[in-house]
Amino acid sequence: MNAEGGTLHRDFDITWGDGRGKVHNNGGLLTLSLDQNSGSGFRSRNEYLFGKIEIQIKLIAGNSAGTVTTYYLSSEGENHDEIDFEFLGNSSGDPYTLHTNVYCQGKGNREQQFYLWFDPTLDFHTYSINWNPKRILFYVDGTPIREFKNLGSNGIPFPKNQPMRVYSSLWNADDWATRGGLVKTDWTKAPFTASYRNYKAEACVMSGGLSSCGTKFSNLNLTENSWATEKLNSTGLERLKWVQKNHMVYNYCVDKMRFQEGLPPECKMSS
Repeated sequence: MNAEGGTLHRDFDITWGDGRGKVHNNGGLLTLSLDQNSGSGFRSRNEYLFGKIEIQIKLIAGNSAGTVTTYYLSSEGENHDEIDFEFLGNSSGDPYTLHTNVYCQGKGNREQQFYLWFDPTLDFHTYSINWNPKRILFYVDGTPIREFKNLGSNGIPFPKNQPMRVYSSLWNADDWATRGGLVKTDWTKAPFTASYRNYKAEACVMSGGLSSCGTKFSNLNLTENSWATEKLNSTGLERLKWVQKNHMVYNYCVDKMRFQEGLPPECKMSS
């Protein structure tokens, strides 16, 4: 994959950062930077209601403690829906923490966290969200790390009605991001930079209240758009179990059980 020439300048608007977000190489590369005065961010021009969204990211190298690089889908408003990837910075030599969450109608608290099994600062890696009416699948380099099923028939909220845009940001969160806020941002290492390339959206674009996919995907060739009905096969399920057994470091379901707070229904019903 080549970062020389691309469509990032047409797919995204840099929305804040006062020049700290930049597009390079004729749209082939986008960078966000953070210094002691400000971070930066961008969002997609299109908004989507279901789709497979992926982008390649190269994270901050060296001591990135206190920083957070985000990549997520979100609608607007107080009762918004959201599907999150967040990369929590680390001290040099420690693993990056990948934080995932799903918000439904303004309510989150569905966190799962993972230590990545590679150094995400040495090269670009692909982070994907497949959001279809049956499930949300989170992938890292094609490996599934999390599945959030639609259990709406059991009264469990699932993002299905609110169109969402793609967002990314780089910001300082040293009050919580690294070891619960114990490790602060070292501003002598600034500016911190995250890089993006090869954005791809196989998705239903919403415009004027209408979906490019038609009603119930009537405009889609489901053979060519397998994301719309995708579920994990036996190999995918084995890979998911491998990641969750060896690299998951926090699961909200386990946490609820540990503190006897009452297990959320989706934890009882997930397989």
